[in-house]
Amino acid sequence: MANIREIHSRMKSIKDIMKITNAMYLISSSKLKKARKSLLATQPYFEGLQSTIHDILIRTPHMHQVFFERREEIKPGFRKEGYIVITADKGLAGAYNHNVIKRAEEEMQKSKKNFLFVIGQVGRQYFLRKGVEIECEFLYTAQNPTLYRAQLISETIIEMFEKGELDDVYVIFNKMITPMKSEVQFRRILPLERRKFDRRKEGYQHAIFEPSPEEVMNKLVPNYLKGYIFGVLVEAFSSEQNARMTAMEAATSSAKDMLRELDLQYNRARQASITQEITEIVSGAKSLKK
Repeated sequence: MANIREIHSRMKSIKDIMKITNAMYLISSSKLKKARKSLLATQPYFEGLQSTIHDILIRTPHMHQVFFERREEIKPGFRKEGYIVITADKGLAGAYNHNVIKRAEEEMQKSKKNFLFVIGQVGRQYFLRKGVEIECEFLYTAQNPTLYRAQLISETIIEMFEKGELDDVYVIFNKMITPMKSEVQFRRILPLERRKFDRRKEGYQHAIFEPSPEEVMNKLVPNYLKGYIFGVLVEAFSSEQNARMTAMEAATSSAKDMLRELDLQYNRARQASITQEITEIVSGAKSLKK
């Protein structure tokens, strides 16, 4: 059995760790609230963009638009697939990073021509260690998602898509379904699908798009993609903070269980020490009487 000093030292270490896990829980909670608030503030604008794109599509169903080109002449195994993988910049978030990386590897095995774009230091270091080629200039942090960063990402992807360097672009990230559950999402962001904009009922007023529907669409779609990517970044960031909160809460709970066990050991050791001292005192008193 460990002595009193060793047990006391272990209890002190666990209490110090509990302070850290509690602090990390509170920090993640604050970051989660801030991120969700910024997403709610910008959501009406991008919903308006989606509505306008729907209006253009329903009025000009035969309009040619590069962002909707499926390029069906290219066979599935030979399409140039781009994957935007969003991980965290650090660990201590349970299986958050593992689930995203695992899904990315599964999807990349289906295609021969892959282009990997990684957001977050954990995923970037993982693929570099595995020898997987990634876009090295695509160095974006997963922390504090902003519209400016979403715009840079969308501009890069759109430019490569328009040049024919990418045929399909997918994003892989974790989305928080409930405070206790998150799921890995695999979504295609380019080319766009017309059916995803068919959300409004029939019956609309006459509208004129100047200088032309094509020009208006060329301005709207990049902004829509910027908003979409911003929403994905915020969802991934929120899921990361939620996963970290869950992990820190579990760590704090385990620490409390360990403290209860160590407290029992400490009391037993202390009781044994007192009993031994009393025995020695009684034995010494008896020897003096003799």
